[in-house]
Amino acid sequence: MKVAIIGATGNAGSHLLKEALNRDLAVTAIVRHPEKLEVKVPILVKDLFELTTQDLTYFDVVIDAFRPPVGKEFLHQTSLRHLTDLLKGSQTRLLVVGGTSSLFVDEEHRMIDLSDPNAVYYPTAYNMYQAFLELKEQQDLDWTYLSPAANFIPDGERTGQYQVSDEYLRKNAAGKSEISMADYAVAMIDEVITPKHEKEHFSVYH
Repeated sequence: MKVAIIGATGNAGSHLLKEALNRDLAVTAIVRHPEKLEVKVPILVKDLFELTTQDLTYFDVVIDAFRPPVGKEFLHQTSLRHLTDLLKGSQTRLLVVGGTSSLFVDEEHRMIDLSDPNAVYYPTAYNMYQAFLELKEQQDLDWTYLSPAANFIPDGERTGQYQVSDEYLRKNAAGKSEISMADYAVAMIDEVITPKHEKEHFSVYH
């Protein structure tokens, strides 16, 4: 299986790359700064917005782990729109590293509805949510949007264990909503290998 990871040098992207390699997948890292890669893999040095349909439809799966710089959070929307346009009508699956803002906390409210517009995280939460709304309306695209728990832990251990939820924010027995990036990567690569959530939004937590 041929897998491309966009943003493979980022926090989530680097965990996804490591996990995919551990599963013996044929992985290509799509990056702008290959010198930041900590492992040796095939690379495509290209800006996301310069990618073409020909670049991506070679792959069975494209994982979008792109994260815009601070102050340009609107790129969450334009980048996902660009990838969607490239992959429409193709056989290539698009898996997206999603946000928590799109998860429901009750039957009427998502996390974004309860977020403080003045909070530092709000531009990211808002733009990721808007990008998600566009994605889920796509009919001619095989997509999956995977949201992490509320506490997305960069340096947490890889246990290989996680719990699956639908579009609702869930908490564990200790009342915590959390997942390590390493175990989030396990869940994402599980979905790559054995698709269970095609054209669906789901979430994972410990």
